[in-house]
Amino acid sequence: MSDPLERYHCQIALPGFGILSQELLKNAKILIVGMGGLGCPSAQYLVSSGVGTIGLADDDTVCESNLHRQILYTPDDIGTCKVDAAAKKLQQQNPSVSIIPYRLKVTSSNVMNLISEFDLIIEGTDNFETKCLLNDACVLSGKPLVYGAIYQYEGQVSIWNVLQKDGTYSPNYRDVFPNAEESQVPNCREGGVLPTLAGIVGCMQAGETIKYFTNPEDSLAGKLWMINVLNGSAQIIKLRKTSVQITDLPQTVQIVTFEQLMQEKHSFEIIDVRRPEEHQHFNIGGTNIPVEELQDHLDYISGCSGPVLFYCQSGKRSAEAVRKIKKIFPEKEVFSLKDGIHKKTQ
Repeated sequence: MSDPLERYHCQIALPGFGILSQELLKNAKILIVGMGGLGCPSAQYLVSSGVGTIGLADDDTVCESNLHRQILYTPDDIGTCKVDAAAKKLQQQNPSVSIIPYRLKVTSSNVMNLISEFDLIIEGTDNFETKCLLNDACVLSGKPLVYGAIYQYEGQVSIWNVLQKDGTYSPNYRDVFPNAEESQVPNCREGGVLPTLAGIVGCMQAGETIKYFTNPEDSLAGKLWMINVLNGSAQIIKLRKTSVQITDLPQTVQIVTFEQLMQEKHSFEIIDVRRPEEHQHFNIGGTNIPVEELQDHLDYISGCSGPVLFYCQSGKRSAEAVRKIKKIFPEKEVFSLKDGIHKKTQ
């Protein structure tokens, strides 16, 4: 009969690790939100290291442009749900690990219940709304959150909201990026990313997770690790807490898919929030009001009798438009077109 610990011999042999640390990993419960370029390598290395329970949350399906950096998937997986494809392969990689797929979009209405069963959350998302939502949920529930971000040739990693020996918590996402929801940094599809960078950052996130359970004194709590793979530089900066208080969760932007819009187009007042030249080049109808000019057209928006749907190229500007209008008209039904119209212009 084989030794059940033989698989993990090389990490057990590490100075200061041993069988006790392996048992801590076996008892750990981790949730990975976002099974893309960061979630794939994070999940693979955590499964291989023997973490006992790993949840995977994502509502997206595999598409061809994912394959260059989302290394769990193959062309045969295109069109399938990411968490289902990932769970199947991860289970094959290490049958002793419990893999729990959640085919859902993380929202303000389900996030607290979703994270409640887990000891630590890893976020591998590519949008600021979900990063802020997960951060706030972890702060409110007292859970640590492993952060990762990539853009073109640069990446960042930290671990937020770690309980310290003095009873306080380490800095969280909003201490470092207080106005993140208003950021307009393009996602990977728009701005580009080197695939190896996703692997490096995802592996760093897995490393921070392992350290949290086995050697927390050396973690990146209170620090931000940054790398530039173009010039090979890496640095760590120290962070500090601010006076920002989190008392509630941000409201999730409600979305409508393109298919839903086509079926119920007559039900919406449609507004294109792109620039005029973008609208003239290609559009799917509706009034053109750039997101920067919404404040000047509040009378028009308030006068819309039915629900309002904003759209843009990728879904980022339309989500920003929803947040702006909901602050002014909380009861107004406003939606963002999921993923924008970029596929329609190709």
